[in-house]
Amino acid sequence: MLTKSIEIKLPRGLEARPVAELVQLASKYDSTVHIEAQSKKVNAKSIMGMMTLNLTSGEQVTVIADGSDEELAVADMEKFLHGNK
Repeated sequence: MLTKSIEIKLPRGLEARPVAELVQLASKYDSTVHIEAQSKKVNAKSIMGMMTLNLTSGEQVTVIADGSDEELAVADMEKFLHGNK
């Protein structure tokens, strides 16, 4: 299992379109991927779960991945959350 704290640097945070893109990105990996923020932990492959977090730019989240491609999953999630698609 790999865990990394990441600051969201997307100008508008995670509104509907970026959430959909993040879910698509997370779904590419065999590893389980979760986002933890505001005392909640949700499956990053669930659009409804991600929307409940209502994350804004500047917030800290923890990305947790567990599986065969966890390192790549966390690295790509970090790039995305920093605005580098």
